[in-house]
Amino acid sequence: MGVLQWFVDLGASVMLPIIIFVFALVLGTKVGKAFRSGLTVGIGFIGINLVIGLLGNSLGPAAQAMVENFGVELSIIDVGWPAAAAISYGTALGSLAIPIGIGLNVILLTFGLMRTLNVDVWNYWHAAFTGALVYALTGSFPIGIATIVVHLMLLFLLADLIQKDIEKFYGFKNITFPHGTSIPSYIIAKPLNWVFDRIPGFNKLEANPDTIQKRLGVLGDSTVMGVLIGLIIGILAGYDVKGVLNLGVQTGAVLLLLPRMVSLLMEGLSPISEAAGNFVKKRFPGRDLYIGMDSALAIGHPAVLSASLLIVPITLFLAVILPGNRVLPFADLATIPFIIALMVPVFRGNIIRTIIGASLYIGVGLYIATWVAPLLTSAAKSANFDMGNNQSISSLVDGAVWTTFLFVWLPKIFSWYSIALIGVIVLGLMIYINKIKVKKVIGVAEDPTAKLN
Repeated sequence: MGVLQWFVDLGASVMLPIIIFVFALVLGTKVGKAFRSGLTVGIGFIGINLVIGLLGNSLGPAAQAMVENFGVELSIIDVGWPAAAAISYGTALGSLAIPIGIGLNVILLTFGLMRTLNVDVWNYWHAAFTGALVYALTGSFPIGIATIVVHLMLLFLLADLIQKDIEKFYGFKNITFPHGTSIPSYIIAKPLNWVFDRIPGFNKLEANPDTIQKRLGVLGDSTVMGVLIGLIIGILAGYDVKGVLNLGVQTGAVLLLLPRMVSLLMEGLSPISEAAGNFVKKRFPGRDLYIGMDSALAIGHPAVLSASLLIVPITLFLAVILPGNRVLPFADLATIPFIIALMVPVFRGNIIRTIIGASLYIGVGLYIATWVAPLLTSAAKSANFDMGNNQSISSLVDGAVWTTFLFVWLPKIFSWYSIALIGVIVLGLMIYINKIKVKKVIGVAEDPTAKLN
């Protein structure tokens, strides 16, 4: 267990290249090519983290200044996903999430109950997060472990289901995102998009980055839009001219640099994706294999970045005006692109739909983050996490997502029965989708006269 914890503590930018390298060798990739792929992926993640860090370091203080200008005091601080991940893995229960996740992934793939081979094992912390909260709530180690298992099963199931939308919109062949922060918003976006499609006039409104740039010219360019949004946020924060201009250039730099870092990441993954496809075709004829990756691959899209920057001030505004909210969004403002990355494909890149949908989603999420704060604070103390001068902490990632509420609230009411019920439902859907439904599709392919029920 000590060796595993040491490996986890290396961080995603080191741990993932090692996993990619080993995975590539297993798939039959030459050593040199496998090493270069893993190294490129690691460098890509470092680049993405640097750009996200730039965004956080510039937007964070501006956001706090904006809230202070409104004269509102919010007592629960958003400590951000790095703190949430550290708290999750810092408990004895949470440290088991990675071996549980790897074993579960292998078992489900072996029995043909899923198609996603998840190499992004670092992000198993999302399941460790809910497991740690349930343990803090119930004091039951077995219920906490069961929560981790069922949460991972749900993420694997949804990763299979969303892959076609990811490939169609982002162009990532055989890649999906079993990401605990991004996938929940996809599920909410589906019914919202159905509603949007049925609103007269609104359903005809096109607002993707290409359309906006055609109408606005240079002002519609994503980098220029980033500069303008940064200038507006700087003005609302009460910055002087120098501070406003610096913030504008920094946000513009994020929109220019982040897509390039994602391209570097994809350069490293391309040989692995190709090797995985060949491996599956040879050994599992008729089966598709998806590679589970971090949704960082998606956040460089212009629609994601443009919508995210506009949602930052909206999130702060909602935090101020929503009655009963006590969370001050801060550290996770820079990770809003991860929260909405899988909403964008559902809305077909429409920025206006994304902003409306994300605003509704985050508005409700602030209440979830407020509700979960006592449990997260308790888990932080158990993990010996340094909370500084903060008496109560929370996080938008993953404190404000509906899966956290589902997995934590139900055990509070129904004990372990609720986790067992969710597990049975998820397993049943896996069997139906990957066994029964696939057999029907194959049967139609072999016999064109057959009908799907």
